[in-house]
Amino acid sequence: MEIVTAVAYPEVHDAYLRDHPVERAHEANSNMYGEENLDRADRIPGGWWRIRLSRADVLGIVLPWHLSEGGELELVPRSGLTVAEAAERVRAGGSAWTAANPVCAAKLRLLRWAPFTPVFLSTAPVDHSDYGDLAVRSGLIHLDGLHRMLAWELAGRLPERALLDGYLVGDPGVAAGPARAGRTGDESA
Repeated sequence: MEIVTAVAYPEVHDAYLRDHPVERAHEANSNMYGEENLDRADRIPGGWWRIRLSRADVLGIVLPWHLSEGGELELVPRSGLTVAEAAERVRAGGSAWTAANPVCAAKLRLLRWAPFTPVFLSTAPVDHSDYGDLAVRSGLIHLDGLHRMLAWELAGRLPERALLDGYLVGDPGVAAGPARAGRTGDESA
């Protein structure tokens, strides 16, 4: 993970709504829940950071409970899974998983070739029942972007280098893996 710069919450909120309008007409629009998660996450100490992620970083992000958009098979148990583990669940489930979870599967198909947009993360779980039983209590934890991250991994598109933009709230020192400073415009250091 590369830290780009500190940012204020209004910038994060505006960036989220630019790519994820709450009023978007879509049968499975969950953007309002993502916006609520950002508001909850803003209470986590440490401030907001613009970051860049590599494939390895994304694969280690912890996902909260997810019942696959009302499907029959749980994608992520209450204890959580990493993006890598959830992607393996989808791969291993094959057509049976797809048939049991048509809305979630449709989102994954739709997003496979979607442009990269920032993902939203925290260094601690937010105060919500979906995060209450997470086994991991610190690191890179999902706030928004579950379907996008899974779709990009399933399509083999995640960048090996730290090129995927994101926003992180909390102390970046507790994020999974070594956080390293990125280019900030002051190259004299």
